Order: sequence, then C-alpha cells, then structure tokens
Amino acid sequence: MMIHTLAEYQKQLLAKKISSLELTQFFLDKMAQHNALNSFITVCAETAKAQAIHADELRAQGKAGPLTGLPFAHKDIFCTRGIKTTCGSKMLDNFIAPYSATVTEKLDDAGMVLLGKTNMDEFAMGSSNENSFYGVVHNPWDTRCVPGGSSGGSAAAVASRIVPAASGTDTGGSIRQPAAFCGITGLKPTYGRISRYGMIAFASSLDQAGPMTQTAEDAALLLNAMAGFDVRDSTSLNVPVPDYTATLNDSLQGLRIGIVPSFFGDGLNSEIGAAIDNAKSVLEKLGAQCVEIELPHHELAIPTYYVVASAECSSNLARYDGVRYGYRAAQPVDLMDLYKRSRSEAFGQEVKRRIMMGTYVLSSGYYDAYYLKAQKARRLISEDFKAAFKNVDVILSPTTPDVAFKIAEKTHDPVKMYLSDIYTIAVNLAGLPAINIPCGFSGQLPIGMQLIGNHLTEARLLNIAHQFQQHSDHHQKVPMMESSS
Repeated sequence: MMIHTLAEYQKQLLAKKISSLELTQFFLDKMAQHNALNSFITVCAETAKAQAIHADELRAQGKAGPLTGLPFAHKDIFCTRGIKTTCGSKMLDNFIAPYSATVTEKLDDAGMVLLGKTNMDEFAMGSSNENSFYGVVHNPWDTRCVPGGSSGGSAAAVASRIVPAASGTDTGGSIRQPAAFCGITGLKPTYGRISRYGMIAFASSLDQAGPMTQTAEDAALLLNAMAGFDVRDSTSLNVPVPDYTATLNDSLQGLRIGIVPSFFGDGLNSEIGAAIDNAKSVLEKLGAQCVEIELPHHELAIPTYYVVASAECSSNLARYDGVRYGYRAAQPVDLMDLYKRSRSEAFGQEVKRRIMMGTYVLSSGYYDAYYLKAQKARRLISEDFKAAFKNVDVILSPTTPDVAFKIAEKTHDPVKMYLSDIYTIAVNLAGLPAINIPCGFSGQLPIGMQLIGNHLTEARLLNIAHQFQQHSDHHQKVPMMESSS
C-alpha cells in the first residue's frame, strides 16, 4: 500500500477499497517497524482499533463524515482522556489526563482514529527535539540529524509515512521549523483560530495548535475539523470557520507576494535561497507578482520572544509543584523540600533555563527593563506586519536559515539553537498565520519556505501552497527508509 495522503486514503475508504480497521492496522505495523526514529511516546493500539471498528460501522450506516476512519497522531501536549499525556517531561510521566483537549474532542467527533501520542521537546521548549525526557527523535532523511522541534515527533512520523497526518503546536516556529527540516507541510493558524483548552501551556499568548501533513490539501481537511470557537478558551476567536478545501484551486492571478531582501543575506544557506528563488518563479508563472517590502523591527524578534515566552513559561509552570499532580520527590522533609526537589528532579535543563530567565525578567527591578520593553517591541513588530499587508497579500521567506543540523551539534550553545527560529518567531509575536511548504533539497535534506498571511487568511495560504504543490513534487519525495515497507 503506497498511498500517502489523507485525501487519497479518504477516497479509498469512500470507494470501500479498504476498511478503517485495515488502514489502522497498516499504520500500527509501520509504527512498530520504524520505532528507531523514537517519534512516539505512547502507541494507542487498542484504542485505535476500537475507533476504527466504530468508524467502519458508521460508514456502513451511511453516517460517515469527511474524516471518519482516517488515522492520525497527536503531539503529546494535548490532553487525551484516559491516555498518558506527558508533554515530553518526567514531570508528567505518570499523568493520565482526566479530560480531553478541545482539539482532541473535535478530531474524535470527526471520526478520526488516534494511533498514538508523538514525542516532543519538554513542555514544547526547544528547536531540535533533543530536550525530551523520552530521548531524541531522529530525522528520517538522515537519522544523524534532528527533526526540528518542538513538534519533531509529529514531523518525523508524517515525513516517514508512519502516519498520514499529525497535530502539532507552534509557539515560536514549532510546527513550521520541524516541517521544514522533515520536508512536510505545516500550518500555524492565526492565534485563537484553534482552541487552546486542554493544550498544556508553555507561553499562553503565543501557543497555537495546527496540522502537520504531507500536503496543503490534507492540512485543509484537518483544519476544517480543528478550527472553531470554544467558550472554554477566553482567547478563542468567535468567527465563522470556512471550508478550507473549497478555495484550494482558486487562481493566483494578481497575487502580491512580499519579499524582505534582508531575509536573503548573510546567515542564510545559499541553497535555501536558490530553492526559494525557484519557488518564486513557479508562483510568478501562476500569476503572482513579487514586491520588495521591509519589516524594520524584525531583528528584535528573537530577544523579544525569549523575554515574553520565558516570562509566560515561568508563570505557567509554577503549577508543577509536586503537590497536586505529576512527579513528586520521595520522602520530602518539609513542604519547601518537596517543591525544590520535585521541580529540580523532574524538569530538564532547557525548561529550568527558561523558568529562571522568566522569573528574572518578571522580578522587581527588572520588569520595566525587560518584560515591559519586550511588550513594546512586540507591538512594533506587529505594526510592521500591518503596514506590509496594506501593500501585499502574503510574505514569502525562508522557514529556517539552514537545513537540519546534526544531533548534539548545538546543545551546548543555546543562543545558536535559538537562531534556528529567526524567520518564524515574529509570526507568533504578531499572532499571524503561516505555513511551511517543501521547496527543494540540500543534498538529501529537505528545504522549506514560509508563507505568512494576515490574520484569518489560512484559506489563502492553503490555496497558494496547494497551487505550488500542483506544480512541484518536493512534497512527494519520501525518505529512503520508506522503500522497506
């Protein structure tokens, strides 16, 4: 069975050429075959089979929806009732979620089959998936390399065709950067487009869930089910959800694409620049026009992000104290000892680093100098995008400055690691939607490009990505490991 995309499996199910149970077993077998990637924390084999049997019953009764019976994987940051939800941390290694996240409920209501929970950087903090309590995830294109982070488990699983689609979350690029490193499509929607209820928080004003798939068409199918207002999430947008598949084939004639010249200077791998130039030519042949623009405050994005994100992380992770749930230190001598040892024993180094940074910038005497100044810079970055979108429809940029790097190459230099998100972070600060699209290769490693849109323009981004994918084949390339299946 060499079919790859959700849309193609959907057709097979509709034509009754395969059952959901057969499809589910096929992917469970692949997950077992390729477990060396370490892309999963939990495999939900029995649950998946039960869901698949129910999906086949619904289809036999004529009650199936567009996604009924289609398998997927969840990043292990979404609470899933009755299933271990760890967020990649020792702190939650024993946590069985008593309720499900809204996204989990929506995909369950759509009839999808949950194959398992994917590995991730601890509490979504990282750019390489080396920070997980459950070990490093390997890039299927070159297992000596990282898959990107924090949604690296989802990216590696989709790229290797272990699963046809997966969920991810994006706080500063954690859907788009691993999608670029692994050669898949990854969409970060507008902030508030998908509910954050039940999605374990890292930085609440930045976190956003989204789909990770082979194609833009598949991302549109998943977004149809994931998006929507949720009364349980105060940041959820109460606006209608369009059918994202309806406009995939719209013409790109007259599309204005913004290009920021400074994005293509020093620090960018020349092969990535060349691949994006080729992609621009494809889009121009489809009717688009490229226009040079400026984002004057973009250089402030990384320091602004790490002040804001660390401050919010420090606040959000204060709840993990060894008292109510999660890891608890053995035989504490008093309450303070319980707090200190539970947190020091269960949190990894990157999480501790960010908690300490966040506590510092929020502390008396430093709040104005760091946190308040970062919020002012955030406003300037957002205003730059508003000005740009008065003249262009979307902005085209690299997703990453380089292709996937070797495991352990940057672990001792956090700043160097943080720079791998240089093109993605500003999007989160402004709450905008953006998508990674595969656009080439550097040797055997994938190259991704990023399209950034104005608020609530996910349909347009998916349309552009789909049209590009109709005239390119980068998204169809498969790691060599696939040949054994």
